[in-house]
Amino acid sequence: MEIKILGTGCPKCKTLEKVTREAVAVLDIDTTITKEEDIVKIMEYGIMHTPGLVINEKVIVSGRIPSMNEIKNFIIQNQSL
Repeated sequence: MEIKILGTGCPKCKTLEKVTREAVAVLDIDTTITKEEDIVKIMEYGIMHTPGLVINEKVIVSGRIPSMNEIKNFIIQNQSL
């Protein structure tokens, strides 16, 4: 599984990265988490508002910080894809 955090480094983007890393730790799954800060690459995902959460190259949410439980559910739902 590959998870990407899309954002230019704003506080919301940093918070999303932190909460996502915590969710992965709680679930104890094998995944790669990367942070994409290049605005051109972020725009390639078609999101207009950061932060963005991408799992396995699929945009899951953008423009807000989901709760820890939401992130865990997103990971579980997309784990086998």
